[in-house]
Amino acid sequence: MFDERSYDRRRFLRDAAAGAAAVSAAGLAAGVPARAAPAAAAGSGAAAGTARSGAVSFRWWGTSGWRIDIGNRTVLVDPYLSRYDTGLFKGAFDEETPLTVRPSVIDPLVDRAENILVTHTHWDHFNDVPYIAERTGARVVGTLTAYHLGLAHGLPSGQLAPVKGGEVLDFGAYTVEVVSSLHSRNGAWSMAFPGVRVSRPPKPEKISDLPEGDTLAYQIRVDGGPSVFFMGASDFNERNLVGLAPDVAMVASAASTSTADYVPRLMAALDHPKVVVPVHWDNFETTLTNPPTVAPNDRKRLDDLIAAVRKASPRSRVLVPEYHTAYHF
Repeated sequence: MFDERSYDRRRFLRDAAAGAAAVSAAGLAAGVPARAAPAAAAGSGAAAGTARSGAVSFRWWGTSGWRIDIGNRTVLVDPYLSRYDTGLFKGAFDEETPLTVRPSVIDPLVDRAENILVTHTHWDHFNDVPYIAERTGARVVGTLTAYHLGLAHGLPSGQLAPVKGGEVLDFGAYTVEVVSSLHSRNGAWSMAFPGVRVSRPPKPEKISDLPEGDTLAYQIRVDGGPSVFFMGASDFNERNLVGLAPDVAMVASAASTSTADYVPRLMAALDHPKVVVPVHWDNFETTLTNPPTVAPNDRKRLDDLIAAVRKASPRSRVLVPEYHTAYHF
């Protein structure tokens, strides 16, 4: 059961600590990319039980994707590595684009995984999840839609963990708190491919076969380490965030201005995190090569996000990540 007293103590110690959430990377400053010292090379195979040995590192894989190594254990968030062309960034979006998985890109990066946390099931978040889960044996945590899509891809039900929000999952060396969230809105106050899957569908073949499927956020709290909040889309229910108070927040860049007061409300609801990391601002149909490719409109949205964080939460530091770089908070 969640112990509110120990949580308050952790929050007090976090706020009292000198420098708060320190990042072991040179040149950390608001809006300036920081390179962290490389993490130890990951071994193969997922560890079981509560084992943890070594540092905790966070590597950005573009969009809202992350690899988190907690000692000898690995958690993935929205791992989309295939990154193929749908015409989205060329003004010629094709919703009939076939789903494509690129093992030659994925396999060198994913040697192991214990859990895969899925924020929602659009293709740029879910596309590679079934392949990675089958290859590594990782548990897939996500909405009921993610559960049914996993079944459609042939994953066994025992490898799929449907959640709604409010669950606090204990994995020994770390916990995962599931937060019911919202998907971002486009300029027409709508979204691409809305809908859910309430039963097992045919195996998806094109990107429009992967609906939003409801949206989640996650907070990982590492035993003896940081608490880190992960978003996969730029909207939220602020009432669901009260009390999380993460050390670090991975914040999705706003897709439009349709969500009112997005950054001020988010920073207040999260109790002004010590470190804010913008995500979902890169061109996710290009390769994972630094420096990240950014479309002009997305560059402006990123700059606007940084400026809004500085204004709404001036004590927060903004870390603009680069691909594959290991950050230690």
